[in-house]
Amino acid sequence: MNRWIFFFAALAALASAANSEKKIVCYFGSWSVYRPPGGKFDISYIPPWLCTHMIYTFVGITSDGGVKVLDAWQDLTDNWGKGGFQRFNKLRELSPGTKTLIAIGGWNEGSSRYSEVVGNPLLRSRFVKNIVEFVEKYDFNGFDLDWEYPNQRGGKPEDVQNFVRLLEELRPEFDKRGLILSAAVAAAEPSASLSYDIPKLSKNLDFINIMAYDLHGAWEKTTGLNAPLYPRKGESGNELKLNVDACVRYWLESGCAPEKLILGVGFYGRAFTLADKNQNGVGAPARGAGAAGPYTREPGMLGYNEICEFVKQGGWTVIRDEEQRVPYAVKGDQWVGYDDVTSLNEKMDYINSLNLGGAMLWSIETDDFNGNCGEKYPLLKALNIKLRGGVPTEPPKPTEGPNKTNPPTEQPTQPPATPPPTGICKKPGYVRDEKDCSVFYQCINVNGSYEIVRFTCPNGLAFDPSINGCNFKNNVAGCN
Repeated sequence: MNRWIFFFAALAALASAANSEKKIVCYFGSWSVYRPPGGKFDISYIPPWLCTHMIYTFVGITSDGGVKVLDAWQDLTDNWGKGGFQRFNKLRELSPGTKTLIAIGGWNEGSSRYSEVVGNPLLRSRFVKNIVEFVEKYDFNGFDLDWEYPNQRGGKPEDVQNFVRLLEELRPEFDKRGLILSAAVAAAEPSASLSYDIPKLSKNLDFINIMAYDLHGAWEKTTGLNAPLYPRKGESGNELKLNVDACVRYWLESGCAPEKLILGVGFYGRAFTLADKNQNGVGAPARGAGAAGPYTREPGMLGYNEICEFVKQGGWTVIRDEEQRVPYAVKGDQWVGYDDVTSLNEKMDYINSLNLGGAMLWSIETDDFNGNCGEKYPLLKALNIKLRGGVPTEPPKPTEGPNKTNPPTEQPTQPPATPPPTGICKKPGYVRDEKDCSVFYQCINVNGSYEIVRFTCPNGLAFDPSINGCNFKNNVAGCN
């Protein structure tokens, strides 16, 4: 049965128009604006002509069905804010064909609140209304649902059909306004089978971003590749389902239209600390997460920009797994599995062979955007070459005419504030203000002295040193 499905998919690919444009969906993690120099990423760095769709992450959901801005100072223009939404959407002036969306949810947002709101017809209706108003108010072209995940992580079985009901109520409202409705979803069968009615998702969504990465990571006791294209010899049971090919096959066989299926690829790797540095292949014993990188600062995860810089500096050995078609790199007891230009080229060929809708990337700010390892955005350009037939030319930037008398619109990078306390910085990193939990400082070592940057969490949030980010006050020790 399976071979016939893919036989007909191949026929469909041959029958499709040769020049039909594939989607390249670029997610932007807005918290990357707070990273240290070298990894700090500004919205202005995004090359919109290399993306057909750009998705700003994230906003949140409230218990009464509202859409909540999570970082008002970064996202909005109010109170000397940086106007991230506005600046993101303004990038369309450089690439008028590119569409912008706002995403709700993500891993940290959890599942239980979505389950409660979407399971209540009154709250669900209010949520639909608030979504439409939010998209229109901030001038996005669409909305991306990233509920991780229905019927999991505090959800309940009814979530599966309640998620469909949400889409069915959003669909006509979006159609009236010409808006795009998409979702990011679990890719692998063991998770996706719990959460989705795939034929109904395919019917109601414009496209579906399957997150075909995080298939292995430091939560496991042995090393594994973040996003292997194919299985490896010796795998059995659910292990055989934890590869890109198995994920795609599951979604297609379960009723997803190929042209709506967007294959997600990771612009980062999953890292491990080896139990024995002499056993360093795929499946080697691991004793935990790999060391955090200098930019992303998250144990067990390294951005491609960090990986390529490590390899360039030397001491790392890169091995290409011939079965699973992706590389991994080893140095001492450090191990990371990731994607590079070569492996992404093969994945893009795979997309074309099945006539899938295109590729999604998570996320643009961990590509080599500074070009420290060669050209800028090598991974994103590789996607364009394979899916769009080449790298689109950068358009000329708009210039103001000589008679323009408009005052500057650039806002201060920080709201007015008192100077930081003397001696607040003891080491590089972040530190909370001793008197105000909502205020924190970034300490940057510059030639032996500290440059201090002040930040303020959005209303109702406090800086949480355990995550180096803003969190609800009741979750932060000492700030209740």
